[in-house]
Amino acid sequence: MEISRSSTPEAPPQDLWSSILDSVSSSRSIPSKQILILGQPSSGKSAIASALLHKPISEEQKDDQRTDFAIGYDFADVRDEADEDTLARLSVYTVPSAAASYTALLPHFLPPRSSLLQTLVVIVLDWTRPWTFVEELETWLSWVEQWSKGDGSRELEITREESRERLQAHLQHYTEPSAEPLPAANSTLSSTILPLGPGTLTHNSAGVSIIVACTKADLIDDGNDMAAGTSGMGSMVKGKGGEWEERTDGVMQVLRTICLKYGAALFYTTPLPTNLQVLRQYALHILFMPPAPSPAMASGSEVQAPTRNLFPFTHKPNTLDRDRIVVPAGWDSWGKIGVLRDGFDAKMWGEAWERDLEAEEGQAGETGAKKAYANLVPDQGSKPPPLPPFNNPTPEQTFLAKNYDEKKAERDPRGAFRNPQDFAGGAAAGIVGPLGSSSFSLPNVERAMSEMETGMGGPSLNASIAGRPTPRTAAPVGRPPGLAALASTGPAGIAGSRSPVSPSPGGVSPNPGAAGQTQHEVLQNFFQSLLSTKDRAAGSARSSPVKPGPNGSANGATEEGS
Repeated sequence: MEISRSSTPEAPPQDLWSSILDSVSSSRSIPSKQILILGQPSSGKSAIASALLHKPISEEQKDDQRTDFAIGYDFADVRDEADEDTLARLSVYTVPSAAASYTALLPHFLPPRSSLLQTLVVIVLDWTRPWTFVEELETWLSWVEQWSKGDGSRELEITREESRERLQAHLQHYTEPSAEPLPAANSTLSSTILPLGPGTLTHNSAGVSIIVACTKADLIDDGNDMAAGTSGMGSMVKGKGGEWEERTDGVMQVLRTICLKYGAALFYTTPLPTNLQVLRQYALHILFMPPAPSPAMASGSEVQAPTRNLFPFTHKPNTLDRDRIVVPAGWDSWGKIGVLRDGFDAKMWGEAWERDLEAEEGQAGETGAKKAYANLVPDQGSKPPPLPPFNNPTPEQTFLAKNYDEKKAERDPRGAFRNPQDFAGGAAAGIVGPLGSSSFSLPNVERAMSEMETGMGGPSLNASIAGRPTPRTAAPVGRPPGLAALASTGPAGIAGSRSPVSPSPGGVSPNPGAAGQTQHEVLQNFFQSLLSTKDRAAGSARSSPVKPGPNGSANGATEEGS
């Protein structure tokens, strides 16, 4: 039998090349996974991002004063254990702070409709500022809830329900890792699934995968007496006594209670690579979380076990080592939280958290979680320094005028000779020179010369010598001022006491030619007369030595007097 064929061939698709590319890309496409890191500035987000991407921290990331982008982005490939096949492309987004200008950009890069099932949110808290934990958690968790609602479309609602069922199944089927292999009987699970415990997954309606990472946990036990906000719990670590342990355990209990309400995990991290590696393994474990198991149609008494996770998490929970806290989602409960320290009421804290969320924005309730946490961990943040006292400076012109009047007389050295009365009593005696002295005027020079010559005359010498005419040199008319004080100790006084010249009975008369001389010439003549007088006194002493008289008098003065 012959097969009839169409006389006309089938028309090819209009966009054949695009259909071929789409089929190839869908068959060989790599799934995409996203991690959104939320935290305040300098809280350790870059260290966590580098650990999640399995990349070393660059020098720029270590600098706390670096400039953050509005949204930071980096990516890396996630490979299998043999490092042969690429399982997913991991993208990491970070925001510098909780400012609305930054968080408003995230829905454009991570639309919840397409990325809700493939996104993990990591909320970073800084242990150097523990008094901000509850406030920051409320800020970020409220934003995550708002982001997951999106535009409220029907497709998004289906995705939200699927994501919540998956998270709820993960919490219900959580088993603590064990080194012993599971028995074969556990390959299937009983259809009776225990419900979630009290206070578990009461919020997070979209089932967003969340990890709360408290960074810088190595500073909790730092007991140095440092300023608050620079090391660990500030002044709370002093002494490391019972109060310190109660407060740090109380902080952990509060965090675990809040994480339990959102189905979130709690980790304490340090800069050690081994510690950050545990966080990375758990993040991959959550990102590759299998979907919720569907009921088996063949049997009504059993359900299939969840699909095996490609990245199993093998680390056991740890609530004792303060720098390596590991609380996986699904393990914790109110009973385990109360065992850590007696006296903690998880139900009360859960209700207080509810009151804070129901209160209007900006109005903290008196019985809310924020108020209770502030009593547990008081704010020890750095306060702004007080303003310095107001300084009213002197106007520039007033300051300059005051100094101009004070320095005016010192500008011209000759001012002392022009106005000697302005400096009377202000200059030190015995200073030779024209600057800053008031005793170098011509009247003072004449008075000093008269006192010196009178002191060399009658009172100290014999009256007969005073009456006998003796050759004398004419006394200079001008001498520098200030020699009145130097007459006894200065060069003039010494020369006067040694000079054999007797003053004339009439004293010293001013030189008629002195009026026509300048002050510098008068001073020069005065010092020249001193030198010439000293030379003549020395010469006369050598030429005529003193001979003792009969009664021991010098130079026969007694004989002449008798």
